[in-house]
Order: sequence, then structure tokens, then C-alpha cells
Amino acid sequence: MAEDMLLLWGSGSPPCWRVMIALEEKNLQGYKNKLLSFDKQEHKNPEVLQINPRGQLPVFKHGDVVVNESIAACLYLENRFKAQGTQLMPDSVTDQALVLQRMFEGNTLQQKMYDGLFYEHMVPEAERHESAVKRHRENLVTELKLWESYLEKMGKGSYLAGRSFSMADVVVFPYIAFFPRFGLRKERYPRLMEYYEMVKERPSVKASWPPHWLENPQGQETLKDL
Repeated sequence: MAEDMLLLWGSGSPPCWRVMIALEEKNLQGYKNKLLSFDKQEHKNPEVLQINPRGQLPVFKHGDVVVNESIAACLYLENRFKAQGTQLMPDSVTDQALVLQRMFEGNTLQQKMYDGLFYEHMVPEAERHESAVKRHRENLVTELKLWESYLEKMGKGSYLAGRSFSMADVVVFPYIAFFPRFGLRKERYPRLMEYYEMVKERPSVKASWPPHWLENPQGQETLKDL
């Protein structure tokens, strides 16, 4: 079963990480995988391009089935192995609606996070503006407060879409994990950080933790004053 699967991935990439969490949650250990280096542009090599012409990671294959969009891959694994491992999509259509809502809201969280954390890395120095840095940080604060409020309403010990770990957590947690690594303070976002501390101890998350984060546990303090 898992032996027929192949995952090409990069360390610290949230899209790659979520597929790895989904594989662990569905008890699909033992799949073939290959860690590629973004720094060395290995995601643009022929091995990747043959399967994914966009030259992006993850690349996921199960037999003859190719699913290169990470959320699609996670949903494929849930539907293909529905009776196996953790049920990641609830049976109730109403409950599914909240899971899907949080999953796709993760796209906005991703964009705000990337803008707030990596603006100086992505924009050439001559094109940077202090006003843009300030705006991105303000937008990120607004987004973080929104997710803080979601968790506050759910109650202590809850996941992103209720009391059970779901596809919303598989998809969004890899983004949330960046915040404490970059110095976000628990005092200012207590529910978000409690959620992080709870989910990072989950076996599927531990088993798929980015290797370079394990090698260098100390991140940066870019968000310490946010």
C-alpha cells in the first residue's frame, strides 16, 4: 500500500509538511520519499519536472495517480483510506463546512505570514519601502488576532475546527508552527501558542518535523515585538 507511494519534498515547506502529516495520520508509514534542497534548486531537476511541470514540491504519486497540489493530496489520502487511521473529515456536512472554511482560510494566513516574515528576503533592497514593512506587520497582527479569537471561542484544548483533530489542523498547523520559531510571544497570543504546544506533541507531527529545524531548534526573533 504505502510502498506504492512516492513523495518528493523539501524541509520546512508547509505544503510538503501537511502531506507528511496526513500520511502519518492515515497510518501510511513506509512510503518512498526523497528530501530535496530548495537552496540547490533540486525542485527544478528533471526528476521533479517529469512528474510536476511546475517544478514545485511536494510531488506525490500513488501508483499511477499523481497529485501535486498539497491540499488535494491530503484530501485524496483521506478519501482513498477513509476507514484507516485518523478520520480527518467529519461525517456531518455542517462540521465539514467549518473544517473546509478553516482549511482555505489558511491560504490567507500563509500570505500574511510570508509578507510579514519574508518581505526583505523576497523584495530587492532597492524596491523595499518602510511603509510596506509596517503594513505587512499590521496585517499579520490582524490575522493572528483572528485565529486567536477562533481558538478562544472553541475553548481550551480544542483544535482549529472543534474538539477533534481534523484536516484543518493538517493543512494549517505547518503555518502556525512558523510563528513561535520566529519569536511570537505566548503572552500576546496565549490560545494560539497553547494550540501549537498541543499539536506539536502529536505523533504525526513529531514524525514529520522539518529536519533542519531539528538540527537548528533555535529560530529567529523577527516577531518578538509583534
